Amino acid sequence: MRRLSVISFTENGSRLAEKLKERIPSYEVVCFPKEQIKEQGLGAWTGEQMQKKNALLFIGACGIAVRAIAPHLTDKLHDSPVLVMDEQGNYVIPILSGHVGGANELARLIGVQTGAIPVITTATDVNRKFAVDLFAKKNGLWIQNKEGIAKVSAKVLQNQTITMSVETGHVLPGGQIPAGAELVSYPPKQEVDVLITSEKIEAEALLSLIPKEYVLGIGCKKGKEEEKIAAFIDKTMGKQNLVMTQICALASIDHKSTEKGLVNWSQKAGVPFLTFSAEELEQVEGEFVESEFVRQTVGVANVCERSALRACPDGGTLVSRKEAKDGMTLAVARREWRISFDEI
Repeated sequence: MRRLSVISFTENGSRLAEKLKERIPSYEVVCFPKEQIKEQGLGAWTGEQMQKKNALLFIGACGIAVRAIAPHLTDKLHDSPVLVMDEQGNYVIPILSGHVGGANELARLIGVQTGAIPVITTATDVNRKFAVDLFAKKNGLWIQNKEGIAKVSAKVLQNQTITMSVETGHVLPGGQIPAGAELVSYPPKQEVDVLITSEKIEAEALLSLIPKEYVLGIGCKKGKEEEKIAAFIDKTMGKQNLVMTQICALASIDHKSTEKGLVNWSQKAGVPFLTFSAEELEQVEGEFVESEFVRQTVGVANVCERSALRACPDGGTLVSRKEAKDGMTLAVARREWRISFDEI
């Protein structure tokens, strides 16, 4: 579950922040009245929240938020989502990381739950056009060259047709290709606007999108430190010659959905944390390294291998079986990736 850190500056703002705790159940909403961070200072608090990759909501003036986040900005692919809301709850405005970070989506969610009007300023949203960075996020694609986003979006906004080439066999059937986009053959015979492939081919494209093909399945004892989890993951990925841009998700059993070390690692790494019930994991087919102790504890005899495969909706293969260390287990699955043009 992602965290939404809410900072307020007035009594009305504090009351509104508290209401959000009940109305946004898909986020862990943590409220910070200004008095609570007085000693730390707003700038330092903001930097800490952005380093943790938390979503931020400032209930107050836009200028306060802009000055607070300015020293901590990196780029559109890594910045935390930041929103501003007035103390009366009339409007909610995403001001940073609208697509990749999910600020626009969060603004709409807050609007539905509170009655606030989402003020969306992203050009593709305002014009109801295809947003290639949002498309990449929803399909688990790594954006190799972020400067290509603006080039492709410019063509979209100018009502020019964009060409897309997808590795053969990786488009889900039945989807509706967005208006203004055209699928061309793979491999492309000339420069295309968007190229989607996991293969290393000689082709020119304004924007290259690479599937995040791997899922980490993990189990751990309660209270396992984030630093030890990170070191274990790094070591296992190193053995498989994997880098973070190839990781689609971290997966585990639902008993671990609030495990601090796992939640914090996923937020900082920018990797979705998916959890499944024991019943869902039990339904995964295959041969697994099982433990009767684990079965008696959580209801299924293997967590890491089963959760890695369960997080591959179109099918997957274990490329690294269960490894155990210091109360942690880890497995790696390679997913069968598919591109969907629905709901974009």
